[in-house]
This record gives sequence, structure tokens and C-alpha cells, in this order.
Amino acid sequence: MDIDSELFFKALADPTRLRCLMLLASERELCVCELTHALNLIQPKISRHLATLRDQGIVLDRRQGQWVYYQLNPELPAWAKAVLRETARGIGEQKLFSLDRSKLARMPNRPGAACC
Repeated sequence: MDIDSELFFKALADPTRLRCLMLLASERELCVCELTHALNLIQPKISRHLATLRDQGIVLDRRQGQWVYYQLNPELPAWAKAVLRETARGIGEQKLFSLDRSKLARMPNRPGAACC
């Protein structure tokens, strides 16, 4: 898969997109409602950032009923996967990212029940 390195790093430079990517790196797949809950942001803002990541080929989406789920693109080049892995390892325990994961873990009615 060919990915534009400049666009990839610009995606990581945005705080909302970075937080989404770090959650996806730790959870594998998340519904938009899970991301809105964890980041405490409105759905249109999360969806706009996820659309940017999808358009750049960084994440993939899939629909299941009324919900849309996102995951990191497994076809990312090795260098992009390594950047995401090292970024998660390097900043994962910083307060903001740790709080995002904690808030997600405490979310009631996560998908599988009645999510959004």
C-alpha cells in the first residue's frame, strides 16, 4: 500500500486524530460512539477526523446496522505501523491518553449491547 508520508504525519499532528489513533491502536476496532465517549467530543467532530484518516488510508471503516466501526488499516506500510506502535508506546501513559483509555473502559453499553 502506498501512503503519503507528509499527510500521514500531518494526521498525527492533529490532537483529535492522534487520540483516535492511539485508542484504535490499543483497542483494535471502535465504534464512533465509543470514540465520542472516550474523547468527550461531539459525533460530527469525531466523524470528520475519522473521515480524514479513512481518506488517507490510515484507517478502515465498516458499517454494521446503524453503527460505523473503525480500525487501523492492516495494509499500512511497515514504516507507518512502526511509527504508530512507537508513538503508542512513547505517549500511551501520558495523562490525556491514559484518561481516554480509562473513560472508554468505563463506558456503559458498549457495542454488543446497545451502543449509540
